[in-house]
Amino acid sequence: MSHRRSQQKKSQAKILEVSLEELGAIVERTKAVLSPEDHLKLKTSLDTLGFVMEEVRRKATSIKRLRAMLFGASTERTSQVVGDGHAGHQEDEKTASAATDKKAKGKPDKAKRKGHGRNGAAAYPGAEKVHIPHPTLHAGDGCPKCPKGHVYPLSVPAVQVRFTGVAPLAAKIYEEDQFRCNLCLEVFTAPVPEEVGEEKYDETATAMIGQLRYGSGLPFNRLEQLQQGMGIPLPAATQWELVRDGAELLRPVQEELIREAAQGTVLHNDDTPMTVLELIAKRREAALAGEETDGRTGVFTSGIVSMSQGHPIALFFTGVQHAGENLADVLAKREAGLPKPIQMCDALAANTAGDFETILANCNGHARRKYVEVAEDFPAECRFVLETLRDVYKNDAIAREQEMSPTQRLRFHKAESGPLMEGLEKWMKEQLAEHKVEPNSGLGEAIRYMQTHWSELTLFLRKAGAPLDNNICERALKKAIRHRKNSLFYKTLNGARVGDAFMSIIHTAELNEVKPFPYLVALLRNHQEVAKAPADWMPWNYCDTLARLGAKTDPPH
Repeated sequence: MSHRRSQQKKSQAKILEVSLEELGAIVERTKAVLSPEDHLKLKTSLDTLGFVMEEVRRKATSIKRLRAMLFGASTERTSQVVGDGHAGHQEDEKTASAATDKKAKGKPDKAKRKGHGRNGAAAYPGAEKVHIPHPTLHAGDGCPKCPKGHVYPLSVPAVQVRFTGVAPLAAKIYEEDQFRCNLCLEVFTAPVPEEVGEEKYDETATAMIGQLRYGSGLPFNRLEQLQQGMGIPLPAATQWELVRDGAELLRPVQEELIREAAQGTVLHNDDTPMTVLELIAKRREAALAGEETDGRTGVFTSGIVSMSQGHPIALFFTGVQHAGENLADVLAKREAGLPKPIQMCDALAANTAGDFETILANCNGHARRKYVEVAEDFPAECRFVLETLRDVYKNDAIAREQEMSPTQRLRFHKAESGPLMEGLEKWMKEQLAEHKVEPNSGLGEAIRYMQTHWSELTLFLRKAGAPLDNNICERALKKAIRHRKNSLFYKTLNGARVGDAFMSIIHTAELNEVKPFPYLVALLRNHQEVAKAPADWMPWNYCDTLARLGAKTDPPH
């Protein structure tokens, strides 16, 4: 019975679509039964509803952005935003019909063999290798199957991979035998092997905590809970002390990264909000005491990615300064006589605030996103823009795949992308000049943004090495964003500096395709040598330095 009632309620709860004109006609018909005052109230309410609906339609960008924040953003791929068009549907139909024909012919999908995974054994350089000798056969023995043959060893062994669960930080308890003389009562304790070391927490422990905390976003308290559940307790306070002391040993490498980043040819920068409780408390105290402050209320983590001699370097700075001011501090270490670098950022003034000279480029990804946000209201117009930019990005991908030099890439973009961008510029002028688009609409605002920053958006057509977008910096800032989402805040500025040091070193290693954990271990174990010549301990050359010093690389890299 309750099921029938719920079905009836569902059938009754239908969406009724009514236009404002129809509602207006209904209101006019109520004149005969309503007083003039009531009719005026009803008509005014309808006018207000119409105004709100128009504002919502015109400001659909904000609604979409809020929806994305609440429910997750969908992909911004051009085919998903504006569709693939007729050709894409035909291709889908061909694919679907081919699959149907395959099933009709009785050709089942080939099943993967048991044990087949995404990664082969070569993808696990950090795994422990265990050799298993054959229990009965040796080189030259007779073949067990045929009477005349002899067996010989193959150069490639059969391989199987097995995973076991362990705690992120393991612990060993060394029980040393002790003997006491019954006459003089002297105690004799077995010596600990030299490789055990004297410290309770060795460099691998600090490196692992730093990797988990600042590389993977695992808060101290969660790691403490995990270790407790594995029977190897590791208090959050101890974790902090280890990474705090470790950051001091890593400081020379961080400073060398800053110095080398300042010499880069292309520098990307951007900001993301961050919270430092110490700053909030100090500003509150100053406000209550009536003291003057600098007027700033925001705290940020700035990300800077520099392309220096072919090596990307990532830097993080947390505090009250904006990305432009932090970039100015970095460029203050730039050697005199070097040409002005290319600076890639979005068009916010905070990214260019500071006393420095660069060749400014703006992010095409930001400009493109403005069209994505209004694609539902202007599908045909946005299709043209998004498909034009898609072809430009395809050209850039071709240049990357063919490993073109910056000069070759510039010539290629001039020939292939230049006409596309000229066509886009002409189209934008026509939309506004011929009043095809309302300037204050969402599409009009997207066009005016692109026109205002056209020179910076098209620098890649005039300057060798100029990038298309700021995506590499936005991806770098995901480290800080992950920290903000998982830990919510830094407690002190010192804590923020520790996080910046680890994030800078970890992400620089990742950008150079170097595994961060063994790199951190090598830096911490050799910190005295690192302090003498930090330039020899960059991610791209530290293995050569270890080999020259005859040092062991443990764990494997």
